[in-house]
Amino acid sequence: MVAAPTIGVLALQGGVREHTRLLTELGARITLLRRPADLVGADGLRVDGLVLPGGESSTIDRLVRWLDMDEPLRAAIAGGLPTLGTCAGLVLLAQRIVDPAPGQQSLAILDITVQRNAFGSQVDSAEVELGTPYGAAKVAFIRAPRVTETGPGVEIIARHAGSVVGVRRGAITGVAFHPELTAEPLLHRLLLSDIGTESRLNQALAGH
Repeated sequence: MVAAPTIGVLALQGGVREHTRLLTELGARITLLRRPADLVGADGLRVDGLVLPGGESSTIDRLVRWLDMDEPLRAAIAGGLPTLGTCAGLVLLAQRIVDPAPGQQSLAILDITVQRNAFGSQVDSAEVELGTPYGAAKVAFIRAPRVTETGPGVEIIARHAGSVVGVRRGAITGVAFHPELTAEPLLHRLLLSDIGTESRLNQALAGH
């Protein structure tokens, strides 16, 4: 019997509970990440995949750096850990932020530029259905960012109202919206599929 994958959910602020519920329903085990030791130990990575949830991007950034989680997260993602970033998580992944809050930084993993709060205030929130290469997804936009530039190797996987709202490079997926708030499993299934693909690749390499 194949063991259920363990997903680390960055649990500093934002939509932690909703991601946890959705991933648990899909059969994953959850580790809440609040300190570097939750992510990596002497024996290496302690999770098979990672979720960077939505919330307030500048607050999450400050907490990540205050808790010294920025370098462990950056190293894990750059090393190939399958990752899903939603809304603020997309901002955290971006190399460039058009309008950062004072002192705001990012993990600078994806070669993209993002604009925060590009779709208006909280009162402009909406649920929409988007087309993606993996199927249709019903998702929520809440003070969502948008991607204004993409670098080489970054695939655009979703657009809304003329703007890029979903990107992917390798096993890293970043989206401007909230699939967890509508219980939309499409992208979480993609994350779990990425973990399975990585596992099969490692097994194949070990056999040579």
